[in-house]
Order: sequence, then structure tokens, then C-alpha cells
Amino acid sequence: MVIGIADGDTLTARCGQPGAYEQIKVRLGAIDAPERQQPFSQQSRQKLSSLAFGKQVGLDCPRKDRYGRHVCTVMVPPAGAPDDRPVVDAGLVMVRSGMAWWYRGYAREQTPQARERYAAAEREAQTRRLGLWADPAPMPPWEWRKTNRAARASTADPS
Repeated sequence: MVIGIADGDTLTARCGQPGAYEQIKVRLGAIDAPERQQPFSQQSRQKLSSLAFGKQVGLDCPRKDRYGRHVCTVMVPPAGAPDDRPVVDAGLVMVRSGMAWWYRGYAREQTPQARERYAAAEREAQTRRLGLWADPAPMPPWEWRKTNRAARASTADPS
């Protein structure tokens, strides 16, 4: 069960049986959502919350990232049927709704079919100017993080 939403691509899940629960941090694989200081960050977080918070989800977690988070495909119940089996890919919904980018840097970890679905979902969101694509110049989070690291490094440089 999902018990917390940190942002548009990170959640906390409680796994296991009563009395033996384990709490894990989950990073949705294949997507990157706006950082907290970026436009659409709050909307992205709210979208993931509406998809997953308080729901039983399916997790397929092939690896951990450098921060120790489980990188997973997160399957959620269909909209309007929160008690149904989790069969909807939350990451794909986030991309299709314009609340996250398809993170091509990790596309090799996806099946060819999943790559096609994510690419098509992102094109559709761009074409329809949904969510972050309504911004005239949306900056992907990986570029935003790189720019901010460089800016912080230059202000910290005493020379």
C-alpha cells in the first residue's frame, strides 16, 4: 500500500504482511517529474497522489538507485475502481498526462514495447500541450538539476 508521495516520481510503500511490514522508498522507473522548484512540480505530485496514495499497488523493482530507492514499475488500480487489481502503469499515466518526462536515459531498461508506449504518450502530451507541455519552454529535470549544480558550484567558488 502506498503511504506517502514525495513528488511526481517518488513514493513510499508499505510491503509485507501485518506485523512484518517493511516501508520502502520507490522511484518510478522510466520517468522524471519536475523538481520542487520547477513549474508543475506540485501538480505532478498531486497527480501521482491521485493515482497511488492509499491504494494497493503492484511493484516490479529490478534495481536500486544510488540513493537506495527501489526503482520500480508501479501498477495502480484503474481510475474509479480503487479496489480492482493494479493493472495500470502509473509512470505511463504520468507521462501521458504531461506530469512527467519519459526518462530516455534509462530507456534501455524498458522492453521495446514499453519504450514505444512511453514515446507515444510523451508525443501525445506534447501535441496536446498537457501539463508541463503548456509551458513555452519546459526544462527537463535532469537539465534543471545540472544547471542548479553548476550555479551552486560557481557561487561556492571563493576565487
